[in-house]
Amino acid sequence: MTVRVGDELPPLRIPITRTLIVSGAIASRDYQDVHHDAEAAKEKGSPDIFMNILTTNGLVGRYITDHFGPHVRLQKVAIRLGAPNYPGDEMVLTGQVTAVTDGTAEVSVTGRNGIGNHVMGKVTLRLSPDFPHGEADSPQSATDSAQREADSPQGRAR
Repeated sequence: MTVRVGDELPPLRIPITRTLIVSGAIASRDYQDVHHDAEAAKEKGSPDIFMNILTTNGLVGRYITDHFGPHVRLQKVAIRLGAPNYPGDEMVLTGQVTAVTDGTAEVSVTGRNGIGNHVMGKVTLRLSPDFPHGEADSPQSATDSAQREADSPQGRAR
């Protein structure tokens, strides 16, 4: 897979269930009642429990690593929340590569639910040295490629 600016990631549809909301809050040790107690959430002005930011952050990270695979490393996940994720809704994550430089890619991510944009942000990821990306025409990339070839067992055998 070659990564280039403008590449769009396929959408990921995530059903928003009570179980997902509560288990995400528990897993992230976020015991605020609005994430597990519907009555408490209603008393505080919400129509129901809602997903916490840590669960959303994890889902965004999963979206990126599911697409790019285990050979990438997340360097930064910078998100902001908008419309809450309530049980019974669905969040659709979409993304687009916005930059590829020096073995690093940036992906703009949006997660939309029935109310509007739940999450918007940018993920910066490090591509492994052998991962093809859109820098192939740059002189530095050609030098790095030649060095990797020379350092490989096949290159040393020549």
